[in-house]
Amino acid sequence: MNWNRSLDLLQVHCQGEIGKVIVSGAPEIPGATMLDKMNHINTVDDSLRRFVTFEPRANVAMSVNLLIAPTCADADAGFIVLQADRAHPMSGSNCICVVTALLESGRVPMSEPETVVRLDTPAGLIVARAICREGRCLSVSLDNVPSFAEALDREVETPKWGRIKIDVAFGGVYYALVDVDQLGLDITPANARLLAEAGIELKSLLADQISVAHPVLHGVDEIAYVMFRGQEPDGAVRTCTTLQPGRVDRSPCGTGSSANLAALHARGEVSVGDRRTSRSIIGGEFLAEAIGETEVGGRRAVLPRITGRAYVYGREQLRLSDDDPFTAGFALSDTWGPQVGLLG
Repeated sequence: MNWNRSLDLLQVHCQGEIGKVIVSGAPEIPGATMLDKMNHINTVDDSLRRFVTFEPRANVAMSVNLLIAPTCADADAGFIVLQADRAHPMSGSNCICVVTALLESGRVPMSEPETVVRLDTPAGLIVARAICREGRCLSVSLDNVPSFAEALDREVETPKWGRIKIDVAFGGVYYALVDVDQLGLDITPANARLLAEAGIELKSLLADQISVAHPVLHGVDEIAYVMFRGQEPDGAVRTCTTLQPGRVDRSPCGTGSSANLAALHARGEVSVGDRRTSRSIIGGEFLAEAIGETEVGGRRAVLPRITGRAYVYGREQLRLSDDDPFTAGFALSDTWGPQVGLLG
């Protein structure tokens, strides 16, 4: 069997959310910066993204991270998040997966008890601090990009739930943050399908009612995800990020937790030094900390630090073959959900 053309991946999950990492075999992506490369994937050639994120090589509940050489001199590596709808500039859970994969595979030398890894992403430079012991990565703290609120308590009209209020905030991508009780739902595993379909319906409605454009990052101009949130008795925030075409994030969502921290900061409910626990639909936890303040395009912003853990659970090799009839992949509504057509 000819394996001259193949992709090598490490299988990784962060609090149950799969974030595989392509470690070799990927083609060169044109672009002077990581943002340029992401925009090339989204607007010029998405063949690699489709190959690794659609059936028969993938399933709906996963992401794939493209590991590439950094475009800035002060970074150890660069990566782009590939998902079924498009390439995205940043993801906390995926970033934790990438750091863990780099260190445990030896691609970045591990120092115990702590290793600092600097990652070039389309959203900006991410500085990660990993706690390491006996060759394992026990936790990763990400100093995320500046996060800010775009709108607070914005009222939107919906045919199903009437008029509801949302916050719009940037935490590496743009989020619509929705208090889940407005929909008469709880964030529980039993409601995962209902929450997924509600989130995708809201995302579609918001596209017609709210416009966003990052003041610095060209091409970051959509609300990528709807994240439902609820308050736990112990003060934690229960999170449920919904992704196209209709699934829920298994992790507490690092960029969503950063966006929520930005909304709390804008309201004056969080100050530098404050911490909040984010808890996922299946009980996984991230710690979100406000470590500083800054400004982005005239917007008051917070500097978030997100801490969590990932696990390398296997290896995978994908063969590239010109006679494979499904190199562009496919997705069916039986598992991908009734709105699978949103993927194109």
